[in-house]
Amino acid sequence: VQARNQRFVDTATQTVVNMFSFKPDTIDDSVDQFYDSTSGPLRDMFSQGNNVENLKAIFRETGGSSETVINGAALESFDHLSDNAAVLASARVTASDMNGNNRPSQPYRLRIIVHEDEDGRMTAYDLNYPNGGN
Repeated sequence: VQARNQRFVDTATQTVVNMFSFKPDTIDDSVDQFYDSTSGPLRDMFSQGNNVENLKAIFRETGGSSETVINGAALESFDHLSDNAAVLASARVTASDMNGNNRPSQPYRLRIIVHEDEDGRMTAYDLNYPNGGN
């Protein structure tokens, strides 16, 4: 049980890192990696319209990069019927402009719902910003 719970937390924290971290020369790979690790409502949101390509375009327009550090994460709850776990995560995201100058870091608090499918694959099913988020 402990190892499984840790896998839920690890999946959630990797999702947060993938969601907010990018470098100009790996934008496509970074966004695709994030999208490929999603399921459920979160995947549905990104599959609407041209959202994945729009996200890539936004990142390209900044001309910079972004790095994410996880400050902490913990399993909040687990639903045995749906095989979904809620994980709370705290992160700090530092964006840099095209010249490498860091902008002030931004704190984020997120609740990531992680789903485990029949094959044991864990994906980010949904996310929200508890109590208003940042």
